[in-house]
Amino acid sequence: MMCAKTVACCLWLLVAGHVGAADLYEEANKLRSGVGRCASARPLPPLRPVPALERAAREMARGSTLERSLAAAGYRAMSASFFSLSGDGVESLAAQAFAARVECRQLMDPEMSEAGFYVEGNELRMVIAAPFAPAVRMTEQAAGQRVLELVNQARATPRLCGNKKLGAAKPLRWNNKLAAAAQAHADDMARFNYFNHTARDGSNPEQRVERAGYRYRATGENIAAGQMKPEDAVAGWIKSPPHCENLMKPVYTEMGVAYAVNRQSELGVYWAQEFGLPR
Repeated sequence: MMCAKTVACCLWLLVAGHVGAADLYEEANKLRSGVGRCASARPLPPLRPVPALERAAREMARGSTLERSLAAAGYRAMSASFFSLSGDGVESLAAQAFAARVECRQLMDPEMSEAGFYVEGNELRMVIAAPFAPAVRMTEQAAGQRVLELVNQARATPRLCGNKKLGAAKPLRWNNKLAAAAQAHADDMARFNYFNHTARDGSNPEQRVERAGYRYRATGENIAAGQMKPEDAVAGWIKSPPHCENLMKPVYTEMGVAYAVNRQSELGVYWAQEFGLPR
């Protein structure tokens, strides 16, 4: 985190009598299928060879970090890991290395689905990764209700938001107009790949809730990006002092929240949460 990028290198490995790239992938996937010493509750799908990950493995052989190697190879990962092996006949030792404790744990990670090997001399590098594929595996309605539940759990207990002590607050109720304003902003951030309380048209949170037909005496907004679970979005807001204060404000009585996904965007998933006290 095998065979090199060029046909010449692949031929050299084969002519020299070493194990070829296909054999390395085969050995790794045998373990994922349940053959060998890597224990698994169920067989896992084989790792797919990906040229970009082979390029990343080559970059790592040149001394680069995993993050920089993935970027240089043009590969976006949700998560990735790597290992290296050195020694004479390194390819023939690969199967033994895969069954070692650390590599076994990496290979048997069910989230990992793609791989790339690189071998040069007596050095082997392998990168395994889960490709960037952001998703929220809940309906918008279910995610919204879960956020509301988590927010009300948080408001039920006094807490520190940064250095500020805030008392418990009454639970919020759901408001469809606030949810519509949240959805519009989450959609816009996802579609146009930005993350800001100021929308592309220059509107602020107050203006957006008014557009949605919500008449307020007080309103506020939290946004988040990258989280694929309501729990992670709410946890991030609680850890951030200004977002935590927003979430805990006793003046608010209603909220709405929404998310939007765009796999082509930088952060993948975008959340918007609108608070309000109606007139």
